[in-house]
Amino acid sequence: MSKRPTSKIARKAAKVAERKALASEVPLGGVTAPVALITPQQRRRLERRSMWECITGNGTISAAVMILAAVAAVICANLPIYEPIHEFLQEPVTLAFGPASFTLSVELFVNDFLMAIFFLLVGIELKYEMTVGELRQPRQALLPMLAAVGGVVVPACIYGFVNRGGAVYGWAIPMATDIAFALGVLSLLGNRVPPALKVFFSTLAIADDLLAIAAIALFYGHAPSLSWLAAAALVTAALALLNVRRHFRLAPYLALGLVLWFCLFQSGIHATLAGVILAFTIPARSDINASELVGWLESKLPDLDDRFDDEAHILGQHDFTHAARGVERVMHRVTPPLQRLEHYISTPVNFIILPIFAFVNAQVRLVGVDPLSLVFDPVAIGVYAGMLAGKPIGIAGMTFMLVKTHIAELPSGVGMRHIVGVGILGGIGFTMSILIAGLAFTEIPAELLAAKTAILAGSVSAALIGLIYMHFACRTLPTRQP
Repeated sequence: MSKRPTSKIARKAAKVAERKALASEVPLGGVTAPVALITPQQRRRLERRSMWECITGNGTISAAVMILAAVAAVICANLPIYEPIHEFLQEPVTLAFGPASFTLSVELFVNDFLMAIFFLLVGIELKYEMTVGELRQPRQALLPMLAAVGGVVVPACIYGFVNRGGAVYGWAIPMATDIAFALGVLSLLGNRVPPALKVFFSTLAIADDLLAIAAIALFYGHAPSLSWLAAAALVTAALALLNVRRHFRLAPYLALGLVLWFCLFQSGIHATLAGVILAFTIPARSDINASELVGWLESKLPDLDDRFDDEAHILGQHDFTHAARGVERVMHRVTPPLQRLEHYISTPVNFIILPIFAFVNAQVRLVGVDPLSLVFDPVAIGVYAGMLAGKPIGIAGMTFMLVKTHIAELPSGVGMRHIVGVGILGGIGFTMSILIAGLAFTEIPAELLAAKTAILAGSVSAALIGLIYMHFACRTLPTRQP
C-alpha cells in the first residue's frame, strides 16, 4: 500500500488530483454523482433512488394505480366482501387537535381530510403556474382558460337540459377534468404530441380545476356558519401575515392549515378548500438571495479546504463539520417552501391518497340493480352525455370561435384537429366528478349510483376514444392554421 504524501506541497497536489477525480461524474438517471465522492454501495443506492423517482414522477403510472384502485372497488362492491368494506367505511375516526376533538367516518375522513391534501397539491400547481408558468402571461393563457369555460358551461347545460325538473343539482358533475388521469393518457402518445399542445392542455386543465373548486365552494357546501367562517378568515389572515413577514419554515403554515381545515369543516363550506387557501399563502420565494449564492459558496470553499484534515477521522474534525453544517443550513433555505412541500406530498398524494379515494368512492354495486333502469336514468344520461359530448363541443367550439374572431391564436404547431382531441380527453373527469357526485347526492343513493356509474363509463370512454383519435390526429402536424 502506498504511503500518503506528508509534505504540504505533495498534499496540495494530491487534493488537486482528487478534485479532478470529483469532476468526473457518473450519470444516474436524473442525478449525477462524482466518481470519487461516493462509494459503490452509495452509488447503487442513488441508482435505486433515481429509479424510484422516475416511477413516482411518471403521470401515466400514477394514473394506472388510481385506475386499478377503482377497478378493485367495483369488483369488491359486487362480491360478498362488500358488506364488511361498507361497514368499515362507516366506522368512526376521532381527530384531536390539542384539547379539541371530533369524530367523523372513515369515508368522510378520506373525502374531507385526505382530499384536502390533494387540493393542497392542486393549489401548489395553480400557484406555480400563476408565478412562473402559463398563467403568468394573461395573453398566452387566455385561449386555454376561455376554452376551459366552454368545457364547463356546455356539459353543465347538457346535464341540466336532460334533468330539467329532476335531479338538476348534479349539474357540476360532468364539468370537471381529472388532470392527472387525462395528462397520463396523453403521455401515452409520447413525442408525437406537439409540445405546445401539452402546455395548452395543462393550462386548460388547471383552469378547469379552478372552476371546479369554485363550484364546490359556492354550491356544494351546507348552510354556512358565520362564526366559523369568521374564524377561518382570521386563520387565513394569520397565514397571509406569515407570508408577508417572510417566515420560511413550513411547520407554522401546516399547523395553521390544520386549524383552517377544522374551521371550514365546521363552517359548512367544503373543507377541501383549506388545501387551496394554504397553498396560496405558502412562500414561493427563496429565503436566500440566489444571485449572491455562488459567490458566497466560492468564498467558503477555501475555509472548508483549510479546515479539513484528510488524515483525521471525520468525527474528530469539529471545525470542519461545524463549517459544513453552516453551508448545509444555507443550502436548505435555497429551495422555496412551496417547492419543498410539493416534493414532500406529491408522491403520497398520487400513490396513496388518490388510490384510496378511488377505492372508497368507486363502490358501484350493481347486484340487484336493473341495468336498463340504470342506463336510462336521466342522471346517468346527463353525466355521460355531458362528459363525452359536452366537453369536446364546449372546448373545441369556444376555441374555434375565439380563433375565428381573432381574439386569440392557436399555439404554434397546433391545429383544430388537436383541440378536438383535447376536448375528448377533457371528458375524463374521474376524481373531481366523483367528489362532486358525492356532495350532490349524499342522501339519494340511487342517483349517486347512477352518477358514479356514468362517471366511470364516461371517463373510460373518453380515455379510449381520445387516445385512438389523438393517435391519428398527431400523425402529421396541420399545414395550415384555421
